[in-house]
Amino acid sequence: MTSLLVGISGGSGSGKSRLANDLANELGRDRCTVIPFDSYYKDLRHLSLSERDQVNFDHPDSLDAELFGHHLDALAEGMDVCMPVYDFARHQRSDDLVFTPAADVVIAEGILLLAFPELASRFDLKIFRSAPGDLRFSRRVERDVEERGRTAESVREQFERSVAPMHEEFVEPSAAIADRVIEHTEDLDEVVSQLAHQLQLLAV
Repeated sequence: MTSLLVGISGGSGSGKSRLANDLANELGRDRCTVIPFDSYYKDLRHLSLSERDQVNFDHPDSLDAELFGHHLDALAEGMDVCMPVYDFARHQRSDDLVFTPAADVVIAEGILLLAFPELASRFDLKIFRSAPGDLRFSRRVERDVEERGRTAESVREQFERSVAPMHEEFVEPSAAIADRVIEHTEDLDEVVSQLAHQLQLLAV
């Protein structure tokens, strides 16, 4: 079994996770595996909580690209993997693992996914989801307050201190290597249908 690898990147709050899941639903969940790069932040349990709070989680150095690459390779060859679980409140990996089965199509998604040449080169289809900064910020606030126990003020401070600068330095430039850039104004249902058709052609 050899799988097609799809990489979906874009800024925080750009809608890449929704695109990944909508595409998986369109293709059929029995044929797809979605693997988020966010699960592969480096384990920082060796640092104090105050030291962890100072880490720039929007810089490529914060992610375990080596392990992620190994898991992509395994999935591409039809082997199941156990994906790490990241505790965003404590900035460390959980002791739990998530069984992630191989599938015909593996959809990886993450902010810095295409900023790593060694990862980008693995994908059969590279997609960049584009959205303006104010929209990405509002979505980031909503997610981090609801899902990660953050305050709106702390999210704003982080966005201005690291998210926006790292987006300009690493994320936005990676759009240049994407096979397709999808604007936030495009009809998502139509986009998903087009991508599903393209993947079906690649699988032939």
